[in-house]
Amino acid sequence: MNDRTTTLDRAGTDDTLTRPFEGASPYDTYVHASVLNTLQHPLTEAPDEMGFLVTTQVMELWFTLVVHEWRTAKVAFAKDDLPAAMDALVRSRRALTALGGAWAPIAALTPAQFNGFRAAFGRASGFQSAMYRHMEFLLGDKSARLLRAHRGDPAVHEALAETYREPSLYDEVLAYLHRQGLPVPHHVRERDVTSPYDSDPGVVETWRHVYAGPQHHPHLALGELLTDIAELVTRWRLEHVLVVRRAMGAKPGSAGSAGLAWLEQRAARPVFPELWEVRGDV
Repeated sequence: MNDRTTTLDRAGTDDTLTRPFEGASPYDTYVHASVLNTLQHPLTEAPDEMGFLVTTQVMELWFTLVVHEWRTAKVAFAKDDLPAAMDALVRSRRALTALGGAWAPIAALTPAQFNGFRAAFGRASGFQSAMYRHMEFLLGDKSARLLRAHRGDPAVHEALAETYREPSLYDEVLAYLHRQGLPVPHHVRERDVTSPYDSDPGVVETWRHVYAGPQHHPHLALGELLTDIAELVTRWRLEHVLVVRRAMGAKPGSAGSAGLAWLEQRAARPVFPELWEVRGDV
């Protein structure tokens, strides 16, 4: 027996690992796994429904983390604290990467497998996710109509309305760049932040100035990090299109939307559009 095996054996019999807990384990007290593990309530005997529920719930947790990090970044940009803002955006990039991978358990559902439980969730749809709506509003994709859909739940509606009324993450980025001396147009900085953000030629020029400058400048690193985030969001949306196309084709969505056509339309909306436009000008 070598020293490594002896050490592992000792670790496995350490009394501190097997001593009874006084109540819930410290792990469960912190993580609340026992609560999380009670939240899956399949409505059918279909073997694929559990995977669908868990996948959806895991995505909601990733949405929550992404929203947290983007709000943290917004506060940092407002304080002109670029390092803190970049750190939060990097953390959100990791979360978005994990979010994209979360499709795997249900990505290959056949129509028959999906139909085995689809009717059971009635008019429920991912389209109704309030936390995902927070994500879209933070990206600048504001919609009064989609906000109104949540009026039936006052607490959820007010929280979402606050995100709707506030500047988006991209608005704060542009305000920061202006304070750093870059030529962000006045009409963009003073725009109605409850309106959906659309590409502006003046902002394209702002990013052109950044990308034409030193290739290791912090502002160019910011532009590339935002492009990473935009790409990951778009990839998640496109993966959603593929999952739905594979499981149900062009059928109407469960909430009464156009289903696949609606998802394709949303996936086509550019995130941080000027960062994509400027790439053809450099």
